[in-house]
Amino acid sequence: MNKIRISAVSYTNTKPFLYGINHTDIINKIDLSLDIPADCAQKLIDDKADIGLIPVAAALNLPEWHIVSDYCIGAVGRVDSVFIFSNCEIHDIKTIQLDPESRSSNNLAKVLMKNHWNITPEQIVGAADYSHSTEPNTAFVQIGDRTFGKKDKYHYVYDLAEEWQKLTGLPFTFAAWISNKPIPQEFIEEFNKSLQYGLDHREELFKELPMRDDFDIKDYLMHKIDYPLTDAKKQALYRFLDYIKAL
Repeated sequence: MNKIRISAVSYTNTKPFLYGINHTDIINKIDLSLDIPADCAQKLIDDKADIGLIPVAAALNLPEWHIVSDYCIGAVGRVDSVFIFSNCEIHDIKTIQLDPESRSSNNLAKVLMKNHWNITPEQIVGAADYSHSTEPNTAFVQIGDRTFGKKDKYHYVYDLAEEWQKLTGLPFTFAAWISNKPIPQEFIEEFNKSLQYGLDHREELFKELPMRDDFDIKDYLMHKIDYPLTDAKKQALYRFLDYIKAL
């Protein structure tokens, strides 16, 4: 059988999955690449990967897609790594600069601005001062490891998973293991076991990960990121896609 091509996000929140993949036999049955979320999604769209841990919004760009794992990158309430950082209160924002590495989180910000906060700031893609603007009515979306330690540096910080829960009462699914074609069930079962192995061995993983003084990585990977793709998270995923279609 040809090796299955898998693209995974390279952020810290994926490390338990990668630990499981690299410490089980599944690694010998796949070609694994590590990418930023937007590139991970593009590989699946371009059929340069068979399975991707992709931002869920990218599923709308696939003519065919299947959820192929019982696990995801999710959160129940505050996630501590997907934010709007702002120089002013949310209702005073006039310009919001979107994250060049994100698809889902930019769309989540748009959904929340429309349906939760009822604001319509100008949206900027590719801002030269993307995460450094000092304009008083400017904010920016930022996700992943680049947000670690930043929460205390801004007067106004909005955790998008927490705000989504306020809007919908649901958890949130940021990324899911999605394929662009049918995948053999035997492989899916073995893949799930590999991911579970990584989650079961997070304490061993922590011995390999560099820790930070300004961010609790152990708490983040044990409690803030919620990995099982539960029925509620699937409901949230499809609700989110419906919100995106209505933007």
